Amino acid sequence: MTVPPRQRSVSLVLGSGGARGLAHIGVIRWLEEEGYRIASIAGCSIGALIGGLHATGKLAAYERWLLGRSRRELLALVDITLPRTGLIAGDKLAEVLRDLIGDVAIEALPIRFTAVATNIETGREVWLTRGPLLEAIRASISIPVLFSPYRLNGGLLVDGGILNPVPIAPTLGDDTDLTIAINVSGQVQLAAPEAQSPPVSADSDSGYLRRAVNNLRQRSAVPVSWQMLDIATQAFDAMQSTVARQKMAAYPPDILVEIPRNLCRIHEFHRAAELIEVGYRTAAEIIPRELDRTGPRRRAPSGPSHPG
Repeated sequence: MTVPPRQRSVSLVLGSGGARGLAHIGVIRWLEEEGYRIASIAGCSIGALIGGLHATGKLAAYERWLLGRSRRELLALVDITLPRTGLIAGDKLAEVLRDLIGDVAIEALPIRFTAVATNIETGREVWLTRGPLLEAIRASISIPVLFSPYRLNGGLLVDGGILNPVPIAPTLGDDTDLTIAINVSGQVQLAAPEAQSPPVSADSDSGYLRRAVNNLRQRSAVPVSWQMLDIATQAFDAMQSTVARQKMAAYPPDILVEIPRNLCRIHEFHRAAELIEVGYRTAAEIIPRELDRTGPRRRAPSGPSHPG
């Protein structure tokens, strides 16, 4: 018997991609309004952050907090420093998350949750399914060069997007009706995306980035510029897009929702309202169309190969 759409359970896969991942919020909002039940989440980087917040019931609170912050306030959360392993310590963001969700264990969540990271010492993908949620998120969002790696469970962990930007594999054993994957590092859109704006530069921004970059120049023997970091993040985006396509060829989801990677820059969290709306509208367009075209495909369950 076919399960009515408003009763379908969903395994939701939330990909990495910096600020573009705020589109995940719009997708989740659409799914909830349409009556889908999110029973499982696998997330990587910003996908682990948004997925973890949803699993704790704090996503709406995070959205209100985000929309209530100015561009300057959001940039001030970027605690730029010069440790030996990354430009951003990540302590200020961790503080905000701790205030929102407190200390909660992944295994205590009402939704099955997996945060995906990469162990740079072994070169292996790591699935974090137990232990403190905040630590799992912190490990998964550690974009190389930008964020310092995070030591967890004996491994040195960084952004899972290096090996698996849209982590479908952790959901293969789920007993759900649909697997929906959100790839926010999709193909570049040739026409300018609706939410796109010029890249931020140290000269045109609020002054915070200019002071931070100047500080780095004074403290580092290597010349540092915002343009240099921007090129590095664009290269990382291009790599993630390629890896994601290869992974999804091996593990295709029932439905794929794609957001073009040139929608915005990785750091443009001040454009939250636009990005959330893009996610909502894209979900509303793609998910019903794909269901009408193909219907759900059920795959044989498979256990994790790299549990955390």
